Amino acid sequence: MNPLFIPWDFVLILLFLGVVIPWRGAARMRRLMCKPELTTADRLSLYRSTIFFQWLIVAIVALRAVARGVSPEELGIAADDLWKIAWTSIALTGFLCVNQVVGLRRINKLPQEKRGRLFAITEKIMPQTRKETLIYVILACTAGVSEEFLYRGFVFMAIVRMIVNYGPPNAFAVILSSAWFSLAHLYQGRRGLMTTFVVGIIFALIRVWTGSLIPAAVAHIGIDLVVGIYAPRYLRKA
Repeated sequence: MNPLFIPWDFVLILLFLGVVIPWRGAARMRRLMCKPELTTADRLSLYRSTIFFQWLIVAIVALRAVARGVSPEELGIAADDLWKIAWTSIALTGFLCVNQVVGLRRINKLPQEKRGRLFAITEKIMPQTRKETLIYVILACTAGVSEEFLYRGFVFMAIVRMIVNYGPPNAFAVILSSAWFSLAHLYQGRRGLMTTFVVGIIFALIRVWTGSLIPAAVAHIGIDLVVGIYAPRYLRKA
């Protein structure tokens, strides 16, 4: 593939992930936040539609990547050093989950008006019943796998292919794939954008170091489970 050239379908996918996904997510969250309270039906509808939508996008992107001859190594779905991948997954997940718990506790001590939009979203859309929690676990696993494949896999690969002869491709890919990932969380507000960009940088660097998406996917799932399972119980107790 020539430098600075990527196929038209890759361009459309990048635009979809960088424009349509942020717009759709922000619009949907705005509608949900306008409701005084969310019912179980509201939360289950949100979880199920997100699960379906994310797997649909992954399937389309995977098919186009295969059609264009993208290798598993380019997408980060090959696993060469299993031991390195395993201990990195454990260490990264443990560190980020502990950090998430500490952050939730710190924010919970603040006055309600200073907690920010991200905390308000967490309080409103996180599961409240056993059935909601079960579906949310499936959603967390879906998000961890699909988002890492899309942003640290496909977007990272497309950027590397595009600029391979115009600078250090991994450095550009780390930054730009993290920016794409951050935009997908536009609905979380400025704090959410900043947080997901930093987390995206960490995940992308781990992807470069291990050559695999597995550590980032495991850590991603862990963070989402902490937010969805620990946070509601902690808030009710508090």
